[in-house]
Amino acid sequence: MIPYGKQDITQDDIDAVVDVLHSDFLTQGPKVPAFEQAIAEYTGAKHALAVNSATSALHIACLALGLGEGDRLWTTPITFVASANCGRYCGAEVDFVDIDPTTYNLCPKQLEVKLKHAEATGTLPKVVVAVHLCGQSCDMQAIGQLADEYGFKVIEDASHAIGGKYQNKPIGCGQYSDVTVFSFHPVKIVTTAEGGVAVTNDDALATSMALYRSHGVTRDPLLMEGDSHGNWYYQQVALGYNYRMTELQAALGLSQMQRVDQFVSARHRLAARYNEKLQDLPLVLPYQSNGTYSGLHLYVVRLQLAKLSKTHKQVFDALRQQGIGVNMHYIPVHTQPYYQQLGFGPGDYPHAEQYYQDAISLPMFHAMTDEQQDTVIDVLAAILTE
Repeated sequence: MIPYGKQDITQDDIDAVVDVLHSDFLTQGPKVPAFEQAIAEYTGAKHALAVNSATSALHIACLALGLGEGDRLWTTPITFVASANCGRYCGAEVDFVDIDPTTYNLCPKQLEVKLKHAEATGTLPKVVVAVHLCGQSCDMQAIGQLADEYGFKVIEDASHAIGGKYQNKPIGCGQYSDVTVFSFHPVKIVTTAEGGVAVTNDDALATSMALYRSHGVTRDPLLMEGDSHGNWYYQQVALGYNYRMTELQAALGLSQMQRVDQFVSARHRLAARYNEKLQDLPLVLPYQSNGTYSGLHLYVVRLQLAKLSKTHKQVFDALRQQGIGVNMHYIPVHTQPYYQQLGFGPGDYPHAEQYYQDAISLPMFHAMTDEQQDTVIDVLAAILTE
């Protein structure tokens, strides 16, 4: 099976992890701060907070932004459920904004329409989570301008997008957002096995997120009440969680970050080959917005079903049966049973639902060989034209 995504582990990565196993620290040592510094320097952000998953990063970002009961979080329906669930973890209401049918990202025009209605009804969101699907940035300038006008905070869910750029600046620099979150799951561009990072330029948000990721406990005298009892002393000043990243994960991530540009460049070469070799098939190929440089975590095609004798499911199943590990990113969140119980249902976001009817993620990973990619192309072509 040719997988849709796969990590690339070198001997240097293995050696970095083994070195930690021989060290004095398996957790709460020097590797996590070093990894955070590498992420901050790469993105141009002031602060980076490493955690055990991007889901945890989304949660602490929402907490630090003060999201709670009675508040609202908006995001896109075409994302993994974590982008919405982070709002529910905080007791907030969650709502969605339909996608741009060309980029598949949250649509700024639809966001503006919804904001105008929400302003009139007193239901404006406190937080909007803009998801960079497949690694391509949303139109963050437009979203940032709306945030200034309507007074909401912005989280960039850049789980797909480390190594990408927007307006020639690294995704994560925070020009149009309050917090940006990255994922380091094994199928992502850079991996720490499991892990995530929240980056921000706001000192107060960084301090708050650091508390929330580690039980709400601090040894910082500036954050504690009263005098210290001694060098052993700490205080719990908030209700936090155990979301810390281990030294093993950070060492792997630190090693991987040395090759992040190489990883993304390899993905762009593969995408160019796909674009060239698939252009005559009954497919809609990915669109690249002006001013963006995608991290290309995913390569999503859409079937032109009116030109095919097969259904979406038949094409998907035929590819899997012939060893091509295609996938679907994503099932619209508002159609999930949990969210239907909250009042959402089919027909609410038509562009997202149409996307789901014909989208397929083809294999895309930076160690993919031309031979593997040609196999994907040949099998796909045979299935679509038979």
